[in-house]
Amino acid sequence: MDTATAATAATDLLNGQLGNIVNFLSAAAGLGTAAMGVVDASKVFWGGPSNFGFGYVRDALGPYLRPQGGEPAAFGPAEVLRTLKSNWLNGVAKADQKAKAKSLIHLELTRGHAAVLAAAAGVDAATLESLARKTAAGKEASAHEINVLGQFDAVLSAVLDAAYERADQKYRNASKLLAMLVATVFAALGGWLVFAGGAADAGAYLGSRSFWLSVLVGLSATPLAPMAKDLATALQSAVSAVRAVRR
Repeated sequence: MDTATAATAATDLLNGQLGNIVNFLSAAAGLGTAAMGVVDASKVFWGGPSNFGFGYVRDALGPYLRPQGGEPAAFGPAEVLRTLKSNWLNGVAKADQKAKAKSLIHLELTRGHAAVLAAAAGVDAATLESLARKTAAGKEASAHEINVLGQFDAVLSAVLDAAYERADQKYRNASKLLAMLVATVFAALGGWLVFAGGAADAGAYLGSRSFWLSVLVGLSATPLAPMAKDLATALQSAVSAVRAVRR
């Protein structure tokens, strides 16, 4: 591009062509928001994308929820996992979900499972068993037993933190990927209606530049959605500043 052409292009941008860029950002952001709304609405079907990620929680808590021996309980591992998954699907705050998981696991200490839970956490089994017996009998625990319980809670908290953070990351990434796919499909269909007029010859549209432009808009819509307003405002401010200098 020579100097004259570049100057003409810059002048065109400052004389109103920038509006096309702002419109593109706004349209892409709207498309991304709509796609995320569709993905979020899919939660009515068996939880939708909320089902992603909970496997990390289930696997991490496996050693704590499947103890061998001890007293059988009506509210066993399957019921515990069902409760925790219900909280996960319903979007309960992570801190509350972790607290609920910890309290349910603590119940196993008084059901004769202290030794197995101690082995899972790597703490002294005899001391944890002694603490569990005293707790069940309403007796006061020793300082050493309380320290061992603190070690058990520290390990359990670390396990819960890692599990829920990884689960949340997988859920967010899966939701973004699904939103991007939905936005791309919407953009391709919209491009067919706008550029091809909904013509029956879809093959010509699929091989056209308009189709690939629509796909590009769809792919960029989801990442652009959270920042589109700031980008548009920044561009408009920059152009206003340049115009003021040119006067």
